Order: sequence, then structure tokens, then C-alpha cells
Amino acid sequence: MQKQKGFIKALPFLLPSLIGFLLFILIPILIAVIISQTSWNGLTNISLFDGLIQMVREEYVGIQNFTKILSGDEFYRVLGNTSYFIVLYIPLILVVSLGVATILNRSTKGIGAYRIMYYIPVLTSWVAGALIWRWVLSPEYGAVNNILALIGIEGPGWLQDEHWAMPGVVLASVWKDAGFYGLILLGGLKNINPSYYEAAEIDGANGWHKLTRITLPLLSPVTFFVIIICLIFSFQLFPQVMIMTEGGPYGSTQVIVERIYRYGFDYFKMGYAAAYSWLLFVIIFIFTIVQFKLQRKWVHYES
Repeated sequence: MQKQKGFIKALPFLLPSLIGFLLFILIPILIAVIISQTSWNGLTNISLFDGLIQMVREEYVGIQNFTKILSGDEFYRVLGNTSYFIVLYIPLILVVSLGVATILNRSTKGIGAYRIMYYIPVLTSWVAGALIWRWVLSPEYGAVNNILALIGIEGPGWLQDEHWAMPGVVLASVWKDAGFYGLILLGGLKNINPSYYEAAEIDGANGWHKLTRITLPLLSPVTFFVIIICLIFSFQLFPQVMIMTEGGPYGSTQVIVERIYRYGFDYFKMGYAAAYSWLLFVIIFIFTIVQFKLQRKWVHYES
């Protein structure tokens, strides 16, 4: 009885969040489930109830969208491109972010200015950042190939080469995200007790021993969080691909969200795009569950 009274008193304060959750999360999710089982083109107007029911009656196709996606070659090719990005991106972003965090963790003069500088790419919009990287990776006048030419190396075609386009997207993504993940890892480094390093120095430990025996184990909970976020964002890869390559060349940078956009807003197959979206949700969910299972073997929480 006391719990019910407490809930009633708290209800007026919870209502704004509950209404927002209902209108902007729960109802859109339910509608997306319905649309994924139709051939709706996204152009005809539908009201929330009567029009939605009428649309389902006229254009219901069941699981046909899902079976068509899973039985075709495109889904697995696009999933392969996304996986290729993840394999290149996650190890590189972890190393670079940890390097950034280590530098920013030093107590040197003007370190605050460096922290701001490293975070500027995070605040830069992907439109501006991607356009910059299109110029940087240009095979004719790009800065990267010009630097390589100075040491006698002929640079690749980057975004115009199907073998180098995805690595180019990875480089741009690491540049954009390193400050964000570096700041998260910096918080983890700040939380490590300095006495561990002092004791290690007394025992004659070198820098490598400190990194592998102290820093990485104690930083593993934060690293685990970063990996989870990286995986989720990697599967949602979209703006840099659309601006830098538009999915090319020859489909080498086509990814899942890019396909969702194309089918929904270019090809007007909104039901097909919704089915793609739910497959993406299932993939992210499975990977997240697997990561939570595996974390027991390598994530160490301080007692």
C-alpha cells in the first residue's frame, strides 16, 4: 500500500518522460515492426490508426521482405563491408585513443589547451570533416599522397580505389572519434590509484610492465565500454560513407545504414528499408550480448 502511494506521488514527475518514451520511442518501434511487413513505398499518407490499418490490409507481405534480404547476395556483401570497417577501425581507434588519453593525462603546462585541441574534430560536423578528408585523400592533389611522394612512395587512389576506399573512411573516422574516446579513457586513467605505479617503480618495473600489468587491466572496464560503443556506432556507419564515397567505388563501401537510406528515400521501398533496420537491430543486439559474455574473461573490476 505504501509503495502504491509512493508511485502515485511520483507519477506526475514521471509523466513527461513516460509520454516522451511512448510518443518518440515505443510507438515508432511498433510502427516500424508493422511497416517492415508491408510493401509501403513511403509516399502515400497514412494516419496513425485507420490509415495504418488500411495500408496493412492493402500492402501486407508478411516476412517476404526479410526472406528476400536474407536470400540475396547484397545483404552479406554489405555486412562484409561493415565487418571490414570494424576490423580496421576498432583496433586502430583503441590504440590512438589510448595514446591521446596518455598524453592528456600528463601534468604539463598548457595541457588544457591540448585537451581542447584534441576534442575539436569531435565537435566538427561530419559534412565538413568528410569534405576535408576527400581533399586530403585526393590522389591528384591530396596532402597524404603528397607526403608519401616526398619519401618516394606512390600513394594509392584512396576513395577512387575499391581496395583503399574503406581504409580511407577508417582514417577519417579515427580522426573524428579519437578525441571522444580518448576523453573517456582519460577518465579511466584518472581513476587509477597512483600508488600502484609507485610500487611498480620500487620493484623495478619498466614502462611496458606498467602498461600491461597495471594500466590495461585496471582500464579494462572503461575499455569494455568503449568497445561496446564503437561496435554500435560502427554498425551505424553512414555520414562519412555518404559524403566521401556514396557507397562506391563498385559498392566497396556500401554499408547497412547506407542501404537503409537508399531503399527508403531513393528507391521508395520503405517496407524493405524497415526490414533492413530490424536486421541491423538483431545484429547489434547479438554482438552486444556476446561482448557482455566475453567481458567476464578479460574485464577486471577493482574490489
